[in-house]
Amino acid sequence: MARLQERYRAEVMPQLKEALGRKNPMSLPHITKVVVSAGLGKAVQESSSKSHENKRFTEAEQHLGTVTGQKPVRTRARKSVSNFKLRQGWAVGLKVTLRGKRMYEFIDRLVALAIPRVRDFRGLNPNSFDGRGNYAMGLSEFGVFPEINPDRVTFQQGMNITVCTNAHNDAEARQLLTLMGFPFRS
Repeated sequence: MARLQERYRAEVMPQLKEALGRKNPMSLPHITKVVVSAGLGKAVQESSSKSHENKRFTEAEQHLGTVTGQKPVRTRARKSVSNFKLRQGWAVGLKVTLRGKRMYEFIDRLVALAIPRVRDFRGLNPNSFDGRGNYAMGLSEFGVFPEINPDRVTFQQGMNITVCTNAHNDAEARQLLTLMGFPFRS
């Protein structure tokens, strides 16, 4: 069992039971999945019309796979947009959906190792909830994760991280994530 998952069961659940006034542990909010995605617009613009595979795409795919421990899925363009020189069906990004043990391990590394390494970090934005208990944040580079060797990074690439919960509202989700160790700005 992942360290954060044990912590959730031993420490966070009793605190949530008390704070929310619920006795049934199944009614308590918990994290259901984490979606990590990266848009690669520059890779599409730099590629030629025949082969839109290039170094940026393969490097981002390797880094995202290393950080998450899972092979990323390529996301494709739904429409052609002439202004962006984009055709329908071209790969425009990468995405990984994490659940279970890998999800807890990723969140543990994100909160304990990656976020403290962000330069000029003043806390996560507490207003980035979507109204249904899901939290979204972005990182400007893969290099904040210790698994990535900075000498092997040729292109700086950011990523979006969405933490999906089954909380009924943002207040419950904020309370859950705070107890899980997310450093929100006060």
